[in-house]
Formats: sequence, structure tokens, C-alpha cells
Amino acid sequence: MIELAEMLLLALAMFLVGVVLGRMSRPDADPATTRRTPDPPPPPPAVPPPDRIHIDSLNDAVLVTRGSWVAAANAPARALLGERVVGSDIRLTVRHPALLDAVDAVNAGTIADEREISGIGSGNRSFRLRVVGDGEDRCLVLLDDVTQAKVTERMRVDFVANASHELRTPLATLTGFIETLQGPAAEDQPARQRFLAIMATEADRMRRLLDDLMSLSRIELDKFIRPTQQLDLKGIAAEVGRTLAIRLEADQRALIIAEPEELPRVIADRDQVLQVLHNLVANAIKYGRTGTPIRVTVSVDTGGTGTDAAVRIQVSDDGDGIAPEHLPRLTERFYRVDSQRSRTLGGTGLGLAIVKHIVERHRGRLEIDSRLGEGTRVGFTLPLA
Repeated sequence: MIELAEMLLLALAMFLVGVVLGRMSRPDADPATTRRTPDPPPPPPAVPPPDRIHIDSLNDAVLVTRGSWVAAANAPARALLGERVVGSDIRLTVRHPALLDAVDAVNAGTIADEREISGIGSGNRSFRLRVVGDGEDRCLVLLDDVTQAKVTERMRVDFVANASHELRTPLATLTGFIETLQGPAAEDQPARQRFLAIMATEADRMRRLLDDLMSLSRIELDKFIRPTQQLDLKGIAAEVGRTLAIRLEADQRALIIAEPEELPRVIADRDQVLQVLHNLVANAIKYGRTGTPIRVTVSVDTGGTGTDAAVRIQVSDDGDGIAPEHLPRLTERFYRVDSQRSRTLGGTGLGLAIVKHIVERHRGRLEIDSRLGEGTRVGFTLPLA
């Protein structure tokens, strides 16, 4: 019996060995003929309805609120209000009464609310706020930054007011003298001569003002068009000196020019560079002390890197100087440190404004340094060709 069992076990073992050997000797299946279940196709991308746009595609700050909670905010809104604005209560993160009133009004049933607000974010910025509801307790809050537009409008209004004032004064003088000459001084020869001289001075002042206004308008028109021609600055300061020679001699002033023998060429408009130097030297004649020299220094400013290399021109005078609080405003139109003295000396209040705009058009830098009792130094740079 035992022998029979041993024989059966031996036969079963041989059978299993044969099966294993047979499978090992079977050739591998051809991968090309192996059937694979194809992967399911990826789901199609979500296509927004044709009448909608994602808030991240907008340049203005945009919030989407649900009730009083901020559900979404685009990048400009997060930069303005902080990253924590998303998912927070708008009453805690924004805290602007006008904005919250507009959101509450739309949530209460108003279709849309639009107003101008300020005081959001850093700086004194102004926004046009528009809040629109969708009838499902959601609001779209749009903040359009109008700060620059308001600054430009304010500058335009100030410019018109200042220009009108500057023209009104000489016009009133001319009108008064004309009436006097037509009346009491009609037969007074000495008075006529004196009044005519004053009228000629006032008329010349109006002419200079209108010339400066026209010049400033032309410069601003081309402000964003950079000059393309190359210019050799050698001798340009001496040319300005020859133009102003009579005024320099009348005030017993000497124009001292220091420039290297060789100067690299710059990218600049020759006429505008002459205008800048003329305005700066004329200012030095007006506000410097009689008998003191005016220095014009021309040098190469490497700026630390080749791309910043430029020619630097500086005009210095020995005068009363300018108080530090006036320096930031010197290039504003019609700004004067001493209005009466400036008008007496024939200033229009536009000289440094013209200088600033010309230097900006040339992609240069304007630097003004002054010390009370010592004098003023005004320098500007022109990029190398």
C-alpha cells in the first residue's frame, strides 16, 4: 500500500515538472499582436460660455463675493488688498465704508452701484468702483485705478489757471497804460515815452511766455520719441556762451568752460541740447551774483557699467542758493522760489520745466543741487552713442 502511494506521488511530481518545463519553453507572445485595452481619452477641457471672461484676464483689481465673503480675487486685487483677502470676510479685510456700502446695496437688490473712492492700498490712490450682482447672492467688484488720470487732469487745470494768470498780468498793465495814453497823458511827451517803454517790456514778457509755452508743447509732443542722431558735444557750451555774450558782459560775468580734449559722441537732438544749456546758463546769469563766474563742466560718466555710460554737463553759479524744501518742485511749470524777483528778471517759470522734459526725452538724468549762500549746480546726462 505504501509503495502504491509513493508511486502516485512520484507520478504527480513528474507531471508538475513537465508542465513547468513546457511553459518555460513556450515562446514569448509578440507584443505587437498582444491586445491592450486602450486608455480612456482625457476629458475635454472645460470651455467657458462664450459670454463670460475669467477675472485673471483683467488688468484691473477684481473681487467676486458671495454674501460678505470673498470667493475669488485676481492678481491685481491680491496685490492691492493682500493675499489673505480670498476666503475672508470683506468687512474685515477691506474695511472701506464706501466699498462695503456698495456691496451691501447690491446684495440688498440694487442692480449695480458705481462711485469714485480713495484710500485703498498704499499711497493716495483713486479708484472708480463698480459693483454688479448676479441675483444669486454673488457680486463682481471692479476697482479701476484712475489715479494717473486724476493727476493729469489736475495738472491740466493748474496749467491753464497758471498760464491765464501769467498772461493776465501783462495784459492788465498794457490796458491800463493804453487808457492813460488815450486820456490824461495824451499830450504829456515824457509820460508817453516812459509808458511806452513799460508797455514794450510787458509785451516782450508776453512774447517770451508764449514762446516758452509753444516750446514746451512741442517738446511734450515728442517726449516718447527718443532722438536717433549722433551728436558731437565739443564746443557746444562755447556756442551758448557766444549767444549770451552781451548779457554776460552786462552783468560782468565770465563763462568758464571745462571739457576734455576728446568727447565720445552722444545720441541727442542738437537744437534741444542748445536750448537746455541756454536755459541753465541764463538762469545762472539771473540768479547768480554780479561779477562772479559761471562754470560749465563737461565730463564722461561711466556709471559703473558700459550700458549706463553718458556725457555729463553741469552748470554752476555763485549765488544765494535755494532752500532744500524748494528743490523737488523747481521743475514744475510756473513754480518760482521768489515770484516777484523772477518776473522782474524776465523769468516765465517754464525754463526748468522745459529742461526736465528735454532730458527725459533723451533718457538722461537731471540733478539739481543747491546750498544757501553758496550757489546752485544743475547737471544732466546724455547717453553715449
